[in-house]
Amino acid sequence: MDLSDKVAIVTGSSKGIGKAIALELAACGAKVAVSGRNNETVEAVRKEIEQNGGEAISVVADISKMDDAVNLINKTLEKWERINILVNNAGITRDNLIMRMSEEDWEAVLKTNLTGTFNCIKSVTRQMMKQRSGSIINIASIVGIMGNAGQANYAASKAGIIGLSKSVARELASRGITCNAIAPGFIDTEMTNRLDEKVKEDLNGQIPLGRIGEVEDVSKIVAFLGSDDASYITGQVINVDGGLLIG
Repeated sequence: MDLSDKVAIVTGSSKGIGKAIALELAACGAKVAVSGRNNETVEAVRKEIEQNGGEAISVVADISKMDDAVNLINKTLEKWERINILVNNAGITRDNLIMRMSEEDWEAVLKTNLTGTFNCIKSVTRQMMKQRSGSIINIASIVGIMGNAGQANYAASKAGIIGLSKSVARELASRGITCNAIAPGFIDTEMTNRLDEKVKEDLNGQIPLGRIGEVEDVSKIVAFLGSDDASYITGQVINVDGGLLIG
């Protein structure tokens, strides 16, 4: 995938799926703004991209705050004067059964996952409209489609991202801007690594392809959606789940 003429922002890109996305876009030739809450970890990803021959900047941002989202956009524009791809990946979990879930845990997850996505989209829209082009890619989850016990806040935030993606796609299509969501299933990250082997075996048995996904399974779809080859795809939700939600 050739993204050599693209500038991309990836939120929550210091580890896991976000890091894989940043590395994949850079490997395809894009200039990448790496973003997260921790300066040390985002700097490490920036350095890794540059060591691999890519071009990147790191911007510390808590995208649940509008001012931080605006600063992320502005820092990227100061460096490269355009933004072609925005990947809203930043997200947190605060799992608990709903009868035990605190208001603080509910609000924290909604604020980062859903409001943070809104903040970044709102902040980038003016520039993309000026360019009359752009690709917005939001990382949702199959949990936002099927629900999950103990994750009412997370499921609500990811379902909200799906609705937000479709609305943005309708609003911005006339300006040549696409907006799509990716809904990963169970992906091999720090979160799934905490599961014991029996739970992983049970998961594999539920997945038609018989395995938990790799971060690259998601990052390669992001690269495609950010490319010119995907210019006629908008308002879609692409499940990357090994067939878990077939039916």
